[in-house]
Amino acid sequence: MEPTSGRLPELEATRPHMEPRSSCPAAAPLVERQYHVLVGVTGSVAALKLPLLVSMLLDIPGLEVAVVTTERAKHFYSPQDIPVTLYSDADEWEMWKHRSDPVLHIDLRRWADLMLVAPLDANTLGKVASGICDNLLTCVIRAWDRRKPLLFCPAMNTAMWEHPITSQQVDQLKAFGYIEIPCVAKKLVCGDQGLGAMAEVGTIVNKVKEVLSFQQS
Repeated sequence: MEPTSGRLPELEATRPHMEPRSSCPAAAPLVERQYHVLVGVTGSVAALKLPLLVSMLLDIPGLEVAVVTTERAKHFYSPQDIPVTLYSDADEWEMWKHRSDPVLHIDLRRWADLMLVAPLDANTLGKVASGICDNLLTCVIRAWDRRKPLLFCPAMNTAMWEHPITSQQVDQLKAFGYIEIPCVAKKLVCGDQGLGAMAEVGTIVNKVKEVLSFQQS
């Protein structure tokens, strides 16, 4: 897969930027050309880890990162802690006024070489499995070019994870060709012990490296 080139057309002015972190200058580049990674974040408490996830992705030389958030996910992090462009539902509608204007969810799917949804909560899992696209994130996923990798990291309460519909929905996403980064067992924020916690950030980042390395081979 050849990486895409260029920035999202006419999108740079739509959201304020923080100064991006520079990549480690001494590290060998993962790829000879820059790859674009689009991170989707949903309303699981694991969204607390978004700043760390973005930070670790930015430490991979050759990667440019942008984030698409659901409205509920905003409860768990501060935008000031995200040093990349952050897109939400309002941006989709603010950008499009006339027929010739860019359509954000289409521009994002064109821009990205890899999509990573972390965390993927039970609600959005059900939407994606059913083809529902009622916000910016699910519209990007519905329009996603399935020749490019999409990774997802389920995260939910153990009781929700153990519901029979969950395994069916995860299997449906895998049937679409999406790559699961499995949840893990631990004591959850709610106090329950069991499966449902999002994979560790280091595990997620290593999987991104693995997939991108495979794509360029």
